[in-house]
Amino acid sequence: MRIETLMDALPENYSQADRELVLRAYRVAEKAHEGQKRASGEAYIYHCVEVAGILAEMRVPPAVVAAGLLHDTVEDTEITLDDLRNDFGSEVAMLVDGVTKLTQLPRVTRGEKQENEEQEDSDASDLEQLQRSRKYDAASETLRKTFMAMGEDVRVVLIKLADRLHNVRTLRDLPEHKQRRIAQETLDIFAPLANRLGIWRMKWELEDRAFQFVNPEKHKEIARYLTENPAIREQQMLSIKEKLVDILRQSGIQADISARPKHIYSIYRKMVRKNVPFDRVTDVRGVRVIVPDEPSCYAALGYIHAHWRPIPGEFDDYIAGPKDNFYRSLHTAVMYDDGKPLEIQIRTPEMNQDAEYGISAHWRYKEGSSRDQDYERRIIWLRSLMEWQQDVQDAREFVDSMKSDVFEERVYVFTPKGDIYDLSAGSTPIDFAYHVHTDIGHRCRGAKVNNKLVSLDNVLHTGDVCEILTAKRGGPSRDWLNPNLNLVKTQRAKSKIRYWFKKQEREQNINQGKTVLEKELRRLGLIEVNLERLAREFDFKVLDDFYFAIGTGDLTLSRLVKHLTLGDKEEEFLLQAKPEQGGGEDSVTVLGMKGLLTSMGRCCNPAPGDEIVGYITRGRGATIHRRDCPNILRADDRDRLIKVGWGESKTTFPVPVKIKAYDRNGLMKDVSTLISDEGINITRVNVDTARNMAVFDLTLEVRDILQLSRVLDRLENLPNVLEAQRVRPG
Repeated sequence: MRIETLMDALPENYSQADRELVLRAYRVAEKAHEGQKRASGEAYIYHCVEVAGILAEMRVPPAVVAAGLLHDTVEDTEITLDDLRNDFGSEVAMLVDGVTKLTQLPRVTRGEKQENEEQEDSDASDLEQLQRSRKYDAASETLRKTFMAMGEDVRVVLIKLADRLHNVRTLRDLPEHKQRRIAQETLDIFAPLANRLGIWRMKWELEDRAFQFVNPEKHKEIARYLTENPAIREQQMLSIKEKLVDILRQSGIQADISARPKHIYSIYRKMVRKNVPFDRVTDVRGVRVIVPDEPSCYAALGYIHAHWRPIPGEFDDYIAGPKDNFYRSLHTAVMYDDGKPLEIQIRTPEMNQDAEYGISAHWRYKEGSSRDQDYERRIIWLRSLMEWQQDVQDAREFVDSMKSDVFEERVYVFTPKGDIYDLSAGSTPIDFAYHVHTDIGHRCRGAKVNNKLVSLDNVLHTGDVCEILTAKRGGPSRDWLNPNLNLVKTQRAKSKIRYWFKKQEREQNINQGKTVLEKELRRLGLIEVNLERLAREFDFKVLDDFYFAIGTGDLTLSRLVKHLTLGDKEEEFLLQAKPEQGGGEDSVTVLGMKGLLTSMGRCCNPAPGDEIVGYITRGRGATIHRRDCPNILRADDRDRLIKVGWGESKTTFPVPVKIKAYDRNGLMKDVSTLISDEGINITRVNVDTARNMAVFDLTLEVRDILQLSRVLDRLENLPNVLEAQRVRPG
């Protein structure tokens, strides 16, 4: 975009002074970035103008467009905040400062040289894991700042989103490993953030462009379906629109009907969620019906349903019950004349503007304008999202909390008095209790859902009425923090539980941490783990600090167990457990060259799930590397690179397990069903019962320590079970 194009795209209600402010910001940014290039080779000012153009399209105030032009000057040039304050005033300087503060730590989209240097530092797997962890922490801290800024001034986040949108538009100019990383971050963080702000136009583009790099094969497959026979599809959509217009006109409803854009990532998500092929996805063909007012929305819906049969389960009324980001519309899907599904959205022009531009649709451009009550409600809502997270200082925990508590789908649960609470999908009665009040969460001992007693791991659904049964005093159980038991879903509840434990006596937490760690290691048969070394691997110099972190819940047992599966400590677990089937290097498939000898690159230690590539070596077959391995990125002879993929690994290990329980009816069924649900095969079973006790001797085929830990946790959580642990030979 050229500056002339940007000036033409500015909202028509900008005054001459507003336009001069934007033009002056451009001239300052152009001079400041003179000589700087992007990865594509284009002048850096091109990026600044594009970011400003995205903001102008959202019709934001002129100070925000000016800040978009200047957003990288303080960080990347010699211009200071004082310079901006003197030249453009405090508002523009404050916005640029807000964006700069988001990126004072290593940028999520930069730092490639640093990453490669860290990967080359050592071949030791433990050190490499620690380095990856620290890089993740830096990225998480950057994202944490983004979210906190959202509560202080949402305009700062709009600039950040516009910056990310242009970055994903130009991803092809970056190395492949950076393309995938930035694209995945976009899907995980920035597209959901745009969704929560209600900016659907930006959300869809972020998702579709990022998905193209995260899963290029599936993206091409769906795009190919959508572009097949374009002339026929265009004729079909024209016929559908004409028929809808005619039906509504005869009913006295004036409507503007347009084909709804087809979003590849949305189609993919529905295919995965509903486990259906492309031709069973209902919104591949879709239209949007814009009618004058709210009563016309419902009238149009009635006439449409009278003409075509609605598809069960595909109707949503977001007008009577708006989404929590204030999105309003009617959604329905009908079986059209040709026997194929057609999705229809019905809304007013105001609802459509809100859906496209979200919170930015409510900006006030001139001083003295009447207050926009809807906009004020949105700002209060955004700040309420951030309220409890202000106390979360750990960057990982903060980002995890945003993913689980803010970005995921929502459910709406009632109290017995009729109050409604908004929770993330998958929440349990404990999550609900902490959402109502922290003290109710601490004293929660049971729950009724729809007037029936349920277990505390019961998943709540929209419309449920939940009543919490409390004790007079007491606190939470440490089992609530065990992810294997699925008792708590939201980070909000987890943070409050951890905080409760932190307030207990330090000595008590140390003793508790030591007890639960020793019990877990003994239960898994890992009796020779060097605890002081394990503590150092988690950056604890003193063993008591390590125990304290476990006792308070800051360091979870599941994270410890996962760490034990990554290094040579798993050899202790595999001792005396002979693999049932081959795995390791046999699990790599060399495309088009079956039977070629393969070995794993020690420089990058690829693991199942990593993106990998093969490198033909002289006399030793192919060496398997991660795609972002520095040695591969520096390889001169690209002809020796071959496509490889992970085959299906079948490796399992037979592990003897003993379960002790009070005998009861149905115990054997509960044990066998639970193990089966975990996808674990039982190769041997023996049950002895005496004096109301039952002792199970089983041999389970498990993949790794992590799976064993999960199934033992769940077995011990069954009614009447006293303990479940691995039996070591001898």
